[in-house]
Amino acid sequence: MRDDELLRILQHLNSSSADIQASAVISSDGLMMASMLPDGLDEDRVGAMGAALLSLGTRVAHELDRGAPEQVLVKGERGYVLMIQAGADAMLTVLASEHAKLGLIFLDAKRAAASMASVV
Repeated sequence: MRDDELLRILQHLNSSSADIQASAVISSDGLMMASMLPDGLDEDRVGAMGAALLSLGTRVAHELDRGAPEQVLVKGERGYVLMIQAGADAMLTVLASEHAKLGLIFLDAKRAAASMASVV
């Protein structure tokens, strides 16, 4: 039931913008909880990288006295990876195109993360 609800939220998020290419919910220890990833992306690898990135972001925020991280953003040549806390033990990961309107992506992702927080 929880998995179905998380998948429904991901489907709604992915359909909210043509610039969102994929999304996933990953536990804080790197386990994939639900995903809408394209073929060729290994869920286990995405989960492990997400957990590592969140861990590093947490350490950086703590060491630089910025408080608990709310989001992590990586910009690459071909797009963005956005990670947002979705409750205490999960994070939403969104892959967006390089031409994405980030303000709208942030808004939609934040809404989705809030919905996920009540499920996880």
